Order: sequence, then C-alpha cells, then structure tokens
Amino acid sequence: MAWHSVYGGAEPVRLNKFLAQSGVCSRREADTLIAEGLVRLDGETVLDAGRKVTPGQHVQLEATAKAALSAVSILLNKPTGFVSGQPEPGKTPAVRLLTAENQQGAGDVPAADLSLPPVGRLDEDSHGLLLLSTDGVVARAVIGPLSELDKEYRVRVRGEVTPAVVEQLRHGLELDGRALKPAGVFDKGRGRLKFILKEGRNRQIRRMCELVGLRVIDLQRTRIGPVRLDDLEEGRWRHLTQAERDALIAAAAIAMPVA
Repeated sequence: MAWHSVYGGAEPVRLNKFLAQSGVCSRREADTLIAEGLVRLDGETVLDAGRKVTPGQHVQLEATAKAALSAVSILLNKPTGFVSGQPEPGKTPAVRLLTAENQQGAGDVPAADLSLPPVGRLDEDSHGLLLLSTDGVVARAVIGPLSELDKEYRVRVRGEVTPAVVEQLRHGLELDGRALKPAGVFDKGRGRLKFILKEGRNRQIRRMCELVGLRVIDLQRTRIGPVRLDDLEEGRWRHLTQAERDALIAAAAIAMPVA
C-alpha cells in the first residue's frame, strides 16, 4: 500500500474529503482514485465516491495510486502521415510531435520515454483531434466497452451524394458481418459530409463510404464528446484541462446504456 491512515475525527466524513484533508490529493483526484478501485476502507475496495469514513476506520491506497495521480492527458491536432499508436517500421508515431516547440498552452512537456497510448485511434491518412492519455478513467469514458460517447468528423468525398446515399450511411450498413450502430450523417454540400459516430470500427467512415460508392479524399476528427479541436493548430498539442476531463466523464456517464 502506498499510503494509509486511521480516521480520527468525531463525525463521519466523505472519503474524498478525508483524502483531500489528509493532503493526499484533491477531491477530484480522490474521486478518480475511487473510480479506479485504488482506495480501500478497512481492507475493502471502495467504488462509491459518496462513501463515508467513520471514526476509527482504516483508509489505504494501492501502490499504483501514485501513477494514477500523475496521469497525463494530451490533445493533439494530428496531421496526416503520422500513426496514432505503436508504429510499424518506417512509420512515424504521433507522440513525436509532443515537443516544447509544438506546445500550445501551459503545462509540462511529457517525458520522451512516457508511454502515452491513443484513446481512440486516428488513421495515418486522417487528421484532427487525437487524445493520448495514461488516465484509465478518461480511457474508459471514451473507448470503454459500454461507452456511448460520440465523435464528430468532417469528411470530403468523391462521388454522387444523394438523399438515398445519406440515408444508407445513417442506417442499414454492416462491416465484417456485423450491423453498424445508427450514425448521424449530414450532407453539407459540394462533396462535404459531417459524421457523428458512437463506435469506432477499423477505418469505419472510409469503409462505409466505399459501400455506397463514395471515396473519401479527406477526413478530419473535430470532436470527442464535449472536447473540441477549436483553435488548436495542426501539428500542435496541449494538455486536457480539468474542466474538459470532468465534462468527458460526465458525458460518458449520461450516455452510458443502462445494464
């Protein structure tokens, strides 16, 4: 265990407040630790952020809590020609762009040896918003098995875009023998489409367009849930703000299907 303490107060107190008052972390960070299953109360793992600690109870943190508290989340406006994850020989990973020269905004530059996995891949031939994070809570909110968080894309295509084609893209297509979830697809004119998806199959938009006789010539991701690309310039990066992290997690909780 990384840290432990016995609560000596006279009245019950919320667990996140006790951790904050003990100088372990902020209340928000305490909520993260609890959601990650890294806090124990009298030996029992606690997953309820509203749980109260009563006088004499023993609070413990798992040894991995330190890593959770130092989680890093980066927003990158990825250009084409860079791969999101572990590259094959001859390919350039997007993390190479995380330099001081390319930074937009405040915060430390991630260490060169820090593993920053992509939270939702973006093809080498596509560009736009790429989220890289060591934060398990953020990853589950965006790409967890129950996540319904939507992503928005601007797409340019070659081929005839008709109302029937748009309707096909919205409903009724399948990839790899499995039906696709309904998609938001909007014709913006002059071969421009807006896609809003709640899933991320391999090269999904390109393959959807091929099924209806269209060829994608440009694809940009502009939004992941409530987090937008906005004025982040291509090739530049910045840290995910606490407000954006909170909004992502809140949006994922609202969109999560009821079990």
